[in-house]
Formats: sequence, C-alpha cells, structure tokens
Amino acid sequence: MHKLLIVESPAKAKTINKYLGNQFKVIASFGHIRDLPKKNGSIDTEHDFTPKYQIIARNKKHVDEIIALSKDSDYIYLATDPDREGEAIAWHIEQVIRSYKALKDKTIARVTFHEITESAIKNAITHPRNLDLNLIDAQQARLTLDYLIGFNISPLLWRKIKTGLSAGRVQSPALRLICEREAEIKAFIPEDYFKIILATHKEKINFTAKLIEYDNNKIELKSIKLKTEAENICNSLASFTKANIININKKQRTKKPFAPFITSSLQIDAARKLGFNTDKTMKIAQGLYEGVDIGNEIVGLITYMRTDSVNLAESTLVEIRNYISDNFAARYLPAAAVKYTSKVKNAQEAHEAIRPTSINRVPEKIKQYLTSDQFKLYELIWLRTLASQLSSAILDTTAVDLKINNAVFRANGVTVNFDGFTAIYQEVLEDQVATDDDNIKLPNLTVGEQLDVDKIDFTQHQTEPKPRFSEASLVKALEELGIGRPSTYAAIISTLNKREYVLMDKKRFIPTDIGDIVNTFLTKHLTKYVDYQFTANLEDTLDDISNGKKHKLPILQEFWLALEATIKDKQNIARSELTSAKLDENCPQCGKHLLTKLGKYGKFIGCSGYPECNYMRKLDGSSSEAPTADLEVIADRVCPKDGGVLVVRTGRYGKFISCKNYPKCKYIENVDKPKNDETNILCPECGVGHIVTKKNRYGSWFYACDNYPKCKTLYNHKPIAKKCTQCESPIMLHKITKTKGEEYICPKCKFSEKL
Repeated sequence: MHKLLIVESPAKAKTINKYLGNQFKVIASFGHIRDLPKKNGSIDTEHDFTPKYQIIARNKKHVDEIIALSKDSDYIYLATDPDREGEAIAWHIEQVIRSYKALKDKTIARVTFHEITESAIKNAITHPRNLDLNLIDAQQARLTLDYLIGFNISPLLWRKIKTGLSAGRVQSPALRLICEREAEIKAFIPEDYFKIILATHKEKINFTAKLIEYDNNKIELKSIKLKTEAENICNSLASFTKANIININKKQRTKKPFAPFITSSLQIDAARKLGFNTDKTMKIAQGLYEGVDIGNEIVGLITYMRTDSVNLAESTLVEIRNYISDNFAARYLPAAAVKYTSKVKNAQEAHEAIRPTSINRVPEKIKQYLTSDQFKLYELIWLRTLASQLSSAILDTTAVDLKINNAVFRANGVTVNFDGFTAIYQEVLEDQVATDDDNIKLPNLTVGEQLDVDKIDFTQHQTEPKPRFSEASLVKALEELGIGRPSTYAAIISTLNKREYVLMDKKRFIPTDIGDIVNTFLTKHLTKYVDYQFTANLEDTLDDISNGKKHKLPILQEFWLALEATIKDKQNIARSELTSAKLDENCPQCGKHLLTKLGKYGKFIGCSGYPECNYMRKLDGSSSEAPTADLEVIADRVCPKDGGVLVVRTGRYGKFISCKNYPKCKYIENVDKPKNDETNILCPECGVGHIVTKKNRYGSWFYACDNYPKCKTLYNHKPIAKKCTQCESPIMLHKITKTKGEEYICPKCKFSEKL
C-alpha cells in the first residue's frame, strides 16, 4: 500500500520522512501551488466574486510531481500548516488532483499537527479529517478583499500621485499609525518642569526623596513649571537641617510570570532583546519548527510559530513541572500549573503557544547544532516557556514620608523578597523613561526618627513627545487595535519598507515624503479604508467566517458596492491637490506664490509659475524651508563630453558632479571618488569614451565608460593600460585578494599575471 503525504516545505518533508515507514512518500508543495493572476479580472465581481486561479509558474514542476506520485498512491494526506492559509493550500492541492479524471476518486484526507515530532506526526496520521470549508472561505474572502482594495485603490494612487505605489487592507492603517505619530512629534512643543529633591542619609546609606506636598498643596509631576518657583521652594527650606519621618508604608506585591509566546509577543521580545526584525524572527522560527539535525535525530525544536493562543498541552505542563522540580528549589514550583487566558480576540484556543517541543532539550546542550541566531531565538522561547510555569516574584515596597517645615518628601524603595520567575526571565521595556525613584536602597527607618538634611536642590527636566514606532512597538499597537493577525505583521512591515513609504533611523520608522502623501490621500479621500475600527472589524468578520458564524458572499457584496462607489467618486481629484501645497511666500524671481511639490527624490519648494519660472529650493532635514546655495562650479575642469561647465549637484544618493548643460549632456561622476584613481584609459569597447571611477547605490566603487548609456562597459577592478600577452587586450585589471594577493587579470581571456 502506497501513501503520499504532502507538506509545504522541503525542510519539513525531510524531517517527517524520518518518522514514517517505507510505505509513505513525503513531498513538499513549496507553498501555494495556485494564485490569482496579478491583473484586473482575476476576481469576477459580476458572478459571486469567483476567483480565477492559475498554477504558479515557478511551482509547476512541484505540481507535476504531486500528480505523478498521486497516480501511484492509495491514500493522499494533505499536511500543510495548521492555519487558515495552510487549509487553503491543502484545498488547492486537492482541487488540482481531482481535476484529473484518473485521480477524481482518490482518497484524500487532511491532517494537522502543531509540532514536528514523531509522536505528533503519527498521531495526526491516525486522526485525519475533512478539509475545513469555513477556513477556506475565510482565506478566499481575505484574498478577495485584498485584491479588490489593491487593484482598485492602487491604480488611483498611480494616476494621482506616482506609479508603483500600493494600498493595502492592513498596510495602509499601519502607515497611518506611523504618519500620525510623526505629525505628533513635529507638532509637539516641549515644556520645562522641575523636581525638588531632598538628599539625606542614615549611617552609610545615602538616599533621596522627591517633594510631593508643599504648603498643603499636592505636588504632581510637572506641576512646578518655573525655575523661580523651584528656587523659591529650595530657598524657603534652606535653613532647616533636620527631616522628620512622619510615615512609613510597607507593602508586599507579587509579580506574575508572563504567558508563553504567541506570534506577536515573540516578535516583540525578539526585537527588544535580540535586535531581530520581524521578518528575521519568523524565518528563524520557521527553521526551528521544520526541523534541525541535533546529532542523533532531526526534530522540530518548537511548535508552530503562527499562533495567537497562550495554551500549553497538559502533557507539556507535566514535563515542565517535572523539570522545575528536578532543577529548582521547591519554592519555585507553584502548587498547580499556571494557566493563561488569551487577550487576543477570537484566539484559536485549540492551538498551542509557541514552546519547545521538549523542555528537556536545554539550549546549551544543543547549542553546537544551531547557528548563532537559531540558538538565541530558541533560548528565548525556552526561557519564556519555562518562566511561565515558575512561581511569581515577591517584591517588598516601602514608601517613606519625610517632613521639613511645610514640605513633605517621599522616598520609594523596592527590594526583592523572592525572585521567582525573574531568576531566569526579565522583561525588557521600550520607551521607558529611566528613573531610580522605585529602586532606592533604603536603610532601616522608624516613624518619628530625624535625619540630617544633606541638601535640598532642584533638577530641571523637559517633556518629550512619544517616540517613533519601532518594529516591536508597531506590532504591539497593531495587535492592541486588532489590525492584522499573527501571520501578517512581518509582511506589513516588509511592504512598507519595500514601497519606500518609511525609512528606518536608529531602528525607528520615519515616513518618507511619498509615504506621507499616500497617507494624506488615503485618510482624506478614502477614510474608511484606513480607519482603525473598520480594519479591526473586518478582521473580526474574517474570523466569524472561519468559525462558520457568517457567510463570505454577503460580506464581499457589501464591501464591493461601497468601494466601487468610492473609487468612482474620487476619479476627478486633481493630482496637484495631493502632491503640492501653497506656501505663504512669493517667488523671489517672479513674484508668484511658492508651492511645496513632490519630485523624484522627495518634497521641494518650487514656483507656481513653472515652467516659465524655474525657481526651486530644497527642504532641509527638519522640513523648514531653507534655500540651497548656488550650484558649486568645478573651476579647473570642463565636461569631457561637450566642454561645458562642471557643477556639483545633490541627488538621491548624495552629491555628484555633472555637466551644467543637463539634460542635453548627461555626463556624471562621483564627487568623492578615491584620490589618484583616475584611469584616463580609452574605452576598449567603444573607442570613444574613457573609463572613469563610479560608485553604486550601495557605496561600492566600480569602473565604467563615460559614454554610458551608449556604451555599457563596466569593470569591478581598476583597469591598467597594459597589454595582455595572451590575447593582446589593451587593458588588464588590477585585482587584490587575500588568497592570491596582487595580480593583473585580463578581462577578455582571464589570463592572470602575478605582481
């Protein structure tokens, strides 16, 4: 009896193949085998939104393999990923197999598993099921919604702003978040405030306390806004040498462990602790899930990494508790297993959290089999899972109030009574203002005791705007708003970067000019489709389709009618309305008003009288208007092409030298090319141009003909006017490598000559 099991990836197939006998053949579909063609008409909006799928060209050979092996198989198991997308892939495979008359009646079953271990695979094989049509409908509904938005709003962006732009159901609200945060930062006006600090001591322990009350008025943070007020308070207390302890408040609080990872929390912590971006985290996690050779076996090290459930299987809880009992003091093991409730709406509680497939695979013991990044991520998952089942930490907090005349100061201290789960896992918070207020080491104190006043002084502070989003904080914000799902966050961020809607500065998102304009257009004219609540409700609707609570057709019909009407209504918007804005300033050359405009390399200021008046200037980095200097002239040289004046210009990749007669003459060269690196060699290909030094967009130097684009001769190594002794090529290339040292290489016949 022959059995065929189809998974998505070859790595997973290789791992699973080890667990099944010779009667099984395990192969990979390499992801989706069918998709919608990237063109209009792929969704038939006139006939129940019927999708017109076609085989993905690059996967045609894998489809052929599936069909060939299906003919020789008695049973076919579809073992794609256990989520909505995986269910859809399984459905596509079944549809393609059954489209062949000879295979129409084959026995095809769906199997799912959340970890790639021998027991999980064999258990799945013995408990097959039918395809879940609700999950398939939900995936098709998502695909259709994304298609309708992409192929109707994106062309509008092309016509009104710039070709190559795109809008997305989830991508656009994410861009809105980034742009709104940037607008807040630009509009923020910082305010000064002052803290009054008392410095005191007992025995050899020094500590500080901050003013919380003065003249029977409560002093809130930021309530003292004037330096003179701070000085007056300090001066009024300067003559006092003693502080009386009037109250000591001691409390004990517990700090509960964190739930095991779900997709979003893994991405957030991997960003904060390891510096991984979301895409990198998911790729590494995929490899850990699909299987790693750890010497004596190939095994999946973690459970499925796309999940919104914080549940752990009962067998896993038993294993973890046994590990804690064997490796920790008795106090670290809670009386019962710790259970968690998902905060994610419509979380699939039947799934599990991201966890090691066995807590006994201690990271250090398998480190030699993992790459550095695999080890870091596996260790993070292992520690978080183990910590989730450790006892809570117990903290002792103390608040001491000290009175000086009409002023009350408070010192706060925290001591760890019992470290609990924090012994192995500490939370890393972003964007938290550093403060020592709650970590002061306090001596033993009693009410009524007097302490010496060492100093009373003030410190100056300034309010700050909310920080720009990092990948971690953006994922957190999207999750809190209910926008997107675990599997989509990495793709959202990747698309924003790919479309150049955002830039990363110190690992923070900054919207580009084009991103800002796209967001302005969408929020002003297509408000509904970047509305956070609308997007979140749409996600809930897809979940309802997954659960069988709603049907996809009425939802798609309602959505399409509204979208179609909106697109028709916005066809007549003038492009200038979106890409330019009037300034309260007139042109210094012709007197007409100036505009901010969108150019090839971002925003600039230009005259509304263009092309009659060609006045323009750039916006500086802070977006304040500042005129650029006149073009710098290269005094001792002329253009080698037409004899024109050479000038220094600024382009997308920095400064460069070009002919002032541009665009008639398109000669350019790098302004910062290496000294003494001019070749002055006649191009051996065209015999007209000369070989010059250039730099690509990534900062690497190369040598090319200045007769480009007519001549496209290019060398990665410096050309030398030396004839090749083998083929008589007029030039040789000077190449330096670590292994071979310096040598001349002929670009034609590859003959090499040692130096």
